[in-house]
Amino acid sequence: MSNNHSNTFLMHGGRVQTCDFRTPPQEAIFVRDGKVAAVGTLADLEKVAKPNIDRIDVEGATILPGFIDTHPHAMHFAALTIAAVDLSDAQSHDDIIARIRACAASTPPGEWIFCTPVGEAHYYIRRSYRDLPEGTLPNRWQLDQATDKHPVFIQAYAPKQPNMVAFNSLALGQLGISEVLPRRVCDVWIDRDSEDRVTGILRGAVTNYYTRDPLWLQILSKLPPPPPALWPVAAQAGMAEMNSIGVTSIFEIHAMTPDQLAAYQALRRDGKLTCRVLAGLDVADQAFNVHFQPSDTQIRDLIDFMRASTTLTDDWLRIEGVLLCRTGPCNPGFLRMYEPIKAPFGGETYGLEFLPRRVEETVVRYCAETGVRLSALLATPPDFDDFFSTINKLGVQEAVALKRWIVQHAILVNENSARNMSKYGMCCTTSKGFHWGKGDLYCERIGEHALNDLVPLRRLLDHGIKVGGGTDWGPKSVLEQIQLAETCELAGSGRKNLHRTQPISRAEAIGMFTKDAAEVLGWDGIGSIEVDSHADFAIMDEDPFEVPVDNLPKIQVLRTIVGGQTVFAAGKTR
Repeated sequence: MSNNHSNTFLMHGGRVQTCDFRTPPQEAIFVRDGKVAAVGTLADLEKVAKPNIDRIDVEGATILPGFIDTHPHAMHFAALTIAAVDLSDAQSHDDIIARIRACAASTPPGEWIFCTPVGEAHYYIRRSYRDLPEGTLPNRWQLDQATDKHPVFIQAYAPKQPNMVAFNSLALGQLGISEVLPRRVCDVWIDRDSEDRVTGILRGAVTNYYTRDPLWLQILSKLPPPPPALWPVAAQAGMAEMNSIGVTSIFEIHAMTPDQLAAYQALRRDGKLTCRVLAGLDVADQAFNVHFQPSDTQIRDLIDFMRASTTLTDDWLRIEGVLLCRTGPCNPGFLRMYEPIKAPFGGETYGLEFLPRRVEETVVRYCAETGVRLSALLATPPDFDDFFSTINKLGVQEAVALKRWIVQHAILVNENSARNMSKYGMCCTTSKGFHWGKGDLYCERIGEHALNDLVPLRRLLDHGIKVGGGTDWGPKSVLEQIQLAETCELAGSGRKNLHRTQPISRAEAIGMFTKDAAEVLGWDGIGSIEVDSHADFAIMDEDPFEVPVDNLPKIQVLRTIVGGQTVFAAGKTR
């Protein structure tokens, strides 16, 4: 299978799954100028393809429309890693020290060296620092062996709390972490050795984001912010990662800031996008600045900006909408509930509101008045009940249905919440990874009854709600997300097929990353292989519709094509 071709070609030699969910598998695709001109039998397509047109033999592979990820944080997750020393697969303390030392050799003295966590972000279930031979992170003195001229920080990503970070001696000095502090400050534990010296290891509420711990927030405020030049680089790296898993279109809106939106716009002008991108802005556009409380004027200004910036005709970058998020995840104790649940460090909590109801009312009212599409990140019954109460209070039901507002995450959805989503014509984006990564956590913090409502895809579909799938915190594989939609596995305990978790069919799960996802985004020409659709394909060594469920994550993406051009190629494997 050659990797070089024009954007006009005949592709054949395998099975074509159109994902229009009407057409049986086909033999060939004829692409003209980056769009699908015909789909059908090879014999029929040979009649319309001129002899000099490129022929691409996929050698028995399966061709699907490129996947659509409706919540990837592609730019954000790439930004966490490209400017950091990658320790995700580090094998020992010696390995960690060697990697940091190599980075220090090319880093100006005094500059911070950031390191990724050890293990599989973000849940750290399959691997973490606990799987190192030493069973922990290296301490300050070990990190000093790598460099004493750079402050070093081994990070911890959300959503896992308690977590662990490590600093070298220079970093501790700059951050003011010393023996003056007690062993525990707020919900951060500062490790000491047998001589009562600070070791550089901190535990507890020490994640990069989704933390409200006063000490840890103070420490984070002393770290250098990401430079604006990072965002275009991160966007390209994030799109490349998406391409490697067969994704050709993404929706970027949660925690998106104006600088980050501008990065996608710059890449579009320079012709450097490798995914089709639908992008919007977060109402709390200072992302994870927990102290930011937008005024009504700031909210209206941002929505006015998005109304003026909206473009829905560009084939590569579409800009639409704002996102409102008033709550956070369960692990740090932010999840809003009517009954108290266990808090991460003892005691009970009813959760936390990031933004007050007045912000929700202002956003809903002004989005309805201006016609700006709203994505509401709703996780629990209190979130849903507040939101629908606001819609009814303001009398904006028609505006919600007209623009097909989106519910994002939809983690604990009862029958009433699903009924209201359907009643007001709303769409949904969610990730079965929330179920996989935190199922046992919900059972521990809330109780087994939480599984009745945890990412209930069957319930959403039965209410006629169009659902788009996302990878978010992981697993970062669309094929594994499809598997989880079918098995409803809880990572860690490995429990599967619980009747209350409402599994869906293989076709329904694939639809959530293809045709249905395109409908959620409101983007014609993606998500299925049909005449006049964009030539966006994911070519795989096996057919996701046919393999046993346990083999889905083993499928290899051989090539990803966007607009008729290859953006990822794994090489000739057959």
